[in-house]
Amino acid sequence: MERDAAQLAGHIDNGHIEFEGLPNTRDLGGMPAADGKRIRTHRLLRSGLLAPATRADLARLHDDYELCLDIDLRTDEECAERPDPVAELPGLRFVHLPVFQEPAAGVSRSETDMDRVLAQVKRGEVEPAQLMITLYPNMLLSDEGITAYRTFFEEILACEIGAVLWHCTAGKDRCGMASVLMEMALGVSWEVIFADYMATNRFYGLAVVDGVPEDPFNGVDARYLNAAADAATREFGGMLGYIDRALGIGADARAELKARYLV
Repeated sequence: MERDAAQLAGHIDNGHIEFEGLPNTRDLGGMPAADGKRIRTHRLLRSGLLAPATRADLARLHDDYELCLDIDLRTDEECAERPDPVAELPGLRFVHLPVFQEPAAGVSRSETDMDRVLAQVKRGEVEPAQLMITLYPNMLLSDEGITAYRTFFEEILACEIGAVLWHCTAGKDRCGMASVLMEMALGVSWEVIFADYMATNRFYGLAVVDGVPEDPFNGVDARYLNAAADAATREFGGMLGYIDRALGIGADARAELKARYLV
């Protein structure tokens, strides 16, 4: 298997954690970041849906990772359909931060949303990749998205011990964007950030040609992230400008994150 930029930089297997029921759960730990340091392991986790976690998976999150904060980026409908197993993780604090509530391009992954969008695709009314390319800037620039990602950082800054996990349903779009923002705040290079984002295709077994996955809904596409980055550059001068000016996570807050999560 050809190694991507993140793996070449020492982020072994893109931080993938082998769980029984969670195919796309990864540890940001090991990524090269600011000042020649790396992200601390067992502290910043990204994931997809947590509902399929087995008892062994939950025990590992509790015992091995000391999970203390679960940030759920899904809609109310998704949370109601497949709630997080919060009661099975003693001491866990659950925070719900929907990046959007209205159905959006099937990304919400609720049953009704997916049925609606797939029917539209079948009728030729929508083109899946273009819908996602439109959605990504909206995740960053909408009032709901800004509120969710601002609070995402604030909640992590308030969590001084244990590990933090954030997720959506597939762990690739809303969760992927949260991961991009955190990695950017910690000084990870764009090349490594991009590779970490694209790694989701590998963990779902999707073929990719020229940055385009065989399944536009279940994979990640280079064009999606580029659309978000272009929007942040247009409105705020770049992703770091977005974090600073849109989210209000300034130099002092980023320094605190680096002091806590880099080694």
